[in-house]
Amino acid sequence: MWVCSTLWRVRTPARQWRGLLPASGCHGPAASSYSASAEPARVRALVYGHHGDPAKVVEGITRELFQRFPWIFLQLITAVISSASTVLKNLELAAVRGSDVRVKMLAAPINPSDINMIQGNYGFLPELPAVGGNEGVAQVVAVGSNVTGLKPGDWVIPANAGLGTWRTEAVFSEEALIQVPSDIPLQSAATLGVNPCTAYRMLMDFEQLQPGDSVIQNASNSGVGQAVIQIAAALGLRTINVVRDRPDIQKLSDRLKSLGAEHVITEEELRRPEMKNFFKDMPQPRLALNCVGGKSSTELLRQLARGGTMVTYGGMAKQPVVASVSPACPSCVCRACSFLRISNFEAFGCPSGRRITVQTSSRS
Repeated sequence: MWVCSTLWRVRTPARQWRGLLPASGCHGPAASSYSASAEPARVRALVYGHHGDPAKVVEGITRELFQRFPWIFLQLITAVISSASTVLKNLELAAVRGSDVRVKMLAAPINPSDINMIQGNYGFLPELPAVGGNEGVAQVVAVGSNVTGLKPGDWVIPANAGLGTWRTEAVFSEEALIQVPSDIPLQSAATLGVNPCTAYRMLMDFEQLQPGDSVIQNASNSGVGQAVIQIAAALGLRTINVVRDRPDIQKLSDRLKSLGAEHVITEEELRRPEMKNFFKDMPQPRLALNCVGGKSSTELLRQLARGGTMVTYGGMAKQPVVASVSPACPSCVCRACSFLRISNFEAFGCPSGRRITVQTSSRS
């Protein structure tokens, strides 16, 4: 199961460029009490100076390299940093000051939000130039004399988006980091701050679900989807997991079921009339989790129980969420449904949004 109990503190936005200076930058005097040398060091990073196509605007990344590491979290950007030293931008690392922490990046994923931020169409955008990457895990190398909560050897993750994790080393303020256990798998630690927390909050915040209740979601093989499956199983919730059809659908289904999924169905199966018989053996879902939009979200709404809630946290199809008022959609006629769109994140995985309750006519 994903570990997320350490992530609920809301921090102030991190200043991602704290301690990171251009090669010609000036540095203040060092203090002998620091636990590492204050001499500047050279680090490598993937930097973008303006918004646009990541393959064009990120310094040190080619289209071939970008295509090798597409915008899915399964590939770690550290592989790029380790194997492509000749194409990365060299930066100078500033001295560690009183409340600063110097870290060495261990792993950092590539998420859709990373790409959206580089393109300039994400809800939060850091000041330019910026280092790419919102998520990852690092090991503390040195701390300033005023740092009390961290020590060399600790594992840490960003407290907020925009920190810039696609680099080899960095100096951040202590408040920009959250300590995590160092005995969990590296890839789990690197992807801990966003997807598992989002999944947990959506399962806990919008419906008072009890063991035996069911949840339906699309994009179930995404990072959030897999976290939903595991957390729901631990809570005793039953899941209906919708995925796109593909040649290896059985392999995918087996993998999701190994994580705790009860049912795995395709988008095409969800649209079939036979779905009305599906709920003879299990309760209709009180919660639907949508990150696709378009027809997929409409089909989720069709399956909701009376008064259920659909939470939209993404729009991969780039199509609007459409709620049918046809008698063919019993969940949207003669019933009250709540639609919630998560519009921003106060901190990683901590949703704030707007709930809209739709009352339909009383005709049968």
